[in-house]
Order: sequence, then structure tokens, then C-alpha cells
Amino acid sequence: MDTVVARWAQLEPHVHVVGPDDDKRRPAVLLFHGCGGLRAHLPRYAEAAKAAGWRAVIVDSYGPRGWGRPFTLTTVCTGLLFRGYERAGDVLAAIHGISQRPDVDSAQLALGGWSHGGWAVMEMMSETPEPGRMGVADPASVDLSGVKAVWLAYSYIGPWAFNRMKPWRHCPRVLALTAKRDHLTTVRNAERVNAMIRDCGSEVESWVADGTHAFDEPTNNGPMRHHPELTEEALRRFTAFLKDSAPHA
Repeated sequence: MDTVVARWAQLEPHVHVVGPDDDKRRPAVLLFHGCGGLRAHLPRYAEAAKAAGWRAVIVDSYGPRGWGRPFTLTTVCTGLLFRGYERAGDVLAAIHGISQRPDVDSAQLALGGWSHGGWAVMEMMSETPEPGRMGVADPASVDLSGVKAVWLAYSYIGPWAFNRMKPWRHCPRVLALTAKRDHLTTVRNAERVNAMIRDCGSEVESWVADGTHAFDEPTNNGPMRHHPELTEEALRRFTAFLKDSAPHA
């Protein structure tokens, strides 16, 4: 089983960092894609973070594993492989690795997760960091105190998300985006999860957007429909959330 350091060594060649062209220590937001892999919308969020004075880190969980989109659509998106509680090790490794960069303020980190990525972030926050949990040998080696904010975009909180109602062990401020017409969850279920996060001490802003799951992804697939206007609003809220989280970036 990987250590956190070994997992980061695998991920790092597939990580893309976007930010102001300087070596100033800046806050950083780590972006985790959905089950379909890297899509065209995450670079837009990265550019929004850059404009707000942040560094954005797009973390590809599939490249290091040699997985292509057809494979992940039929395995990860169906829950057969690589569930959120296994991918949580990628989140830990990315926090560890990015915190070592001299151009990142490790005391001002944010996490952003879309669908499966949000599931992985939430599992990392709620799971007991015992050896072997979250797919890594030493999960307790990662300090979460620098994580000040979490953006959750239509996170998967369905039947396989066993820990969705388990209190978080670290409670930063949260913006939880729920899609009103999400085929994977009801708004009621999402609000129950948000209330649990609030109860653990987090400041949680809840936004119910009148769209489908993955409305900000520029494709139409099954019950999911792209909504350009809602996408612009999501980018606006994401930017405002970052600015509120580190106003002096």
C-alpha cells in the first residue's frame, strides 16, 4: 500500500498548476474532477482562482493509473471501482505535496470537489486516519490545519457514500452546491448532509442551483444538461468564496 509521499510521487507528474506568474507564497485551491475525469470546466475554475490571486491545482486521479474515459465511465461512474473512500488518499497526498511548494501558503488551502471528487474530499474529512484507511498506509501523517475552505459541487452522497452522515474531523468553511434536478440525490438528502457538517462546527453556505448534475460541464450526457448561465453563476460564487476565504490573496 502506498504511503502519502509515494502517492504524491505518482500524482505529481499529472498535476497542473495555474496561477499568477510569480514566486509569491499564495493561497492554493486543489481541484478534484468527477468520475468522468478531467473535463473542460475545471480549467475555467482554475482561471477564476488565478484571477482572484490564488494558485489552482488540478489533480488528475486517472492519468497516474493509466485510465481513460471509456474505462472510468463504465467502472468508476458505476461504483464498481475506486470509490470515494479509496480516492481520499489522493486528496491527502495532494494536500501534502502542494504544501511543500515554496510558492504556496500552506496555511491557506482550499479543496474543490466535483461529484466523485467531492465524495473523495468528504470521505477524507470524515474518515478515521488509521493506517490503511483511505487507500494509504499513513493517513495521519497529513496535517489538515491549513485547509480553510471546501467547495463541494453536486458531491456524490448516494448509497455508496457510507460516511456521508459521519461528522468531519476537521471543519473549515464550506460552500455546498446542490443541483435541484440531480438524478443522484434529492435536495432533502443534500441538506441533511449539510446540516451534519454545520453541526460539527463548519460555516456552511448552501446553494441549490436550478440545474442537473454536472450542469457546469459543457456536454450533454443522459439526464445531465449543460447550463451556460448557471455555470457563470457557479464561477462567480466560486470566486467570491475564495476571496472571502483569503481576502488578502
